[in-house]
Amino acid sequence: MVQQTLKKHIRKLVGNLKEEEALLSVFKARLTKKEYKLLLGWAAGSSADEISKILKLEEESYAALSAKLIKKLNQEKLKQELVD
Repeated sequence: MVQQTLKKHIRKLVGNLKEEEALLSVFKARLTKKEYKLLLGWAAGSSADEISKILKLEEESYAALSAKLIKKLNQEKLKQELVD
């Protein structure tokens, strides 16, 4: 689930992604709680409205959090931690 979501949001990835459990461990350490929950929501296929309600976010805040998360996912240092 998470692996497919990452492939949608990461621009360029060199190497194979780690297993789900290892990925989640990296994300727990490197993302905020809201970013982590947002990523899990995306992976579960939840709609933006559903995720916004769970995280208690306005539309503008949801968009800002999404942009911040995508930016983080594309940082080279984090991408290196995601691959074997």
